[in-house]
Amino acid sequence: MTPPSRRVWTDRLLGPLMLIVPGLMVAATGVGAGDLISASLAGSDAGVGVLWLAVVGAAMKLVLNEGVARWQMATGTSLLRGLVASLGRWAVWPFLIYFAAWAALVAGSLASACGVAATAFVELTPGDPNASRILWGLVHAAVGWGIVRVGGLAVFESVMGLSVAVMVVAVLVCVLGLGPDPQALWNANVPPRLPAAGLDRALAVLGGVGGTVTLLSYGYWVRDHGRQGQDGLRICRIDLTICYLLTAAFGMGMILIGSRIEVEGQGARLATQLADQLGATLGPIGRMLFLAGFWAAVFSSLLGVWQSAPYLLADLWRGRRRIQTDWARARVGSLTPSHEEEPDLTSDPAYRWGLAVLAWLPAATLFVTSVKTIQYAYAALGSLFLPGLAAALLVLNGSPRLGTAYRNGWLTTALLIMILLVYLGILIRGISLN
Repeated sequence: MTPPSRRVWTDRLLGPLMLIVPGLMVAATGVGAGDLISASLAGSDAGVGVLWLAVVGAAMKLVLNEGVARWQMATGTSLLRGLVASLGRWAVWPFLIYFAAWAALVAGSLASACGVAATAFVELTPGDPNASRILWGLVHAAVGWGIVRVGGLAVFESVMGLSVAVMVVAVLVCVLGLGPDPQALWNANVPPRLPAAGLDRALAVLGGVGGTVTLLSYGYWVRDHGRQGQDGLRICRIDLTICYLLTAAFGMGMILIGSRIEVEGQGARLATQLADQLGATLGPIGRMLFLAGFWAAVFSSLLGVWQSAPYLLADLWRGRRRIQTDWARARVGSLTPSHEEEPDLTSDPAYRWGLAVLAWLPAATLFVTSVKTIQYAYAALGSLFLPGLAAALLVLNGSPRLGTAYRNGWLTTALLIMILLVYLGILIRGISLN
């Protein structure tokens, strides 16, 4: 747990907002370049009639993340450790292999998106935007490492909070500047219906909004904030509701922007095209504001992954000696917190090495992989995780040993089954089209 002394000036700066800081970090981390692009493409292809998909997608992630928090509050251990304890030591290696592949792709994808956003402001190599993208991507990867490693949790949380503010203001101003008709939006989405055109891009909004593997990080962030038990779960539910309301609003904003302009091409370079066309409608200020919001979205996502992904590695590494103990507790039916003081994972060598590797991976992927390829591969790997998480929550949180206060109720079970089927359907459809 993070020592109180490291949080004093952050608490004073953010005040009451500290209640929702973990949720803000989830929102900022979960909204990346792929989500922005998929939402704008869906709006361009299918129109404003797919706004409801952003709401439903955010609601499904809310159910999943609430399950992660509920396990954490009930047992005092992370969901990852609980899964390994239930399946046994063999489960560590498949996850590590998956995690390594995902981390390599996400590092390159986010650094590349940051490079594109920064190049739209300042092209470091005039006449060669690709080289500028690479250089800016490396700079952002290094700066992200510095904020997480040197600045610590206090600086990280402050930068993330500021980024969320820039994201929300930028998209809100751009949407209001386009002058949408609220009645027309309501009529296009009530009752909700799937579009005849642009179905695949619309489904990408449903599956992509709100993050994938980084959902597990919420458990570590709320632990750093000292949340536990039923009081902690109550705060988490408020926190996550606000988080996913912001996520849904951001997704709907990007759909609205996409519906009002002609979108061509794909990949992270689409941001510049969006900004140019918005500039034709809203003027140069609108163009710069959108680019600022896009940059804040992708850089905060990079920061969130840089800070949270090493938690997963350190949790498994430090817990490798305790997996047998956790497994024994699970087998005898004891899922209550052990009340042992959990160590600060950020001080573990595995965390520091994991962060360093994430920061250095873009040095290879930015040079050898195209934006389109790495974005597609990153999205495909992330989509594999979501049905697995839904299944894990059905099993772990469905155990009667968890207690009635934390166990899945009939409504939660039904929602998790629906989410599992929806994500499996999206995954199967995606595979069949490629």
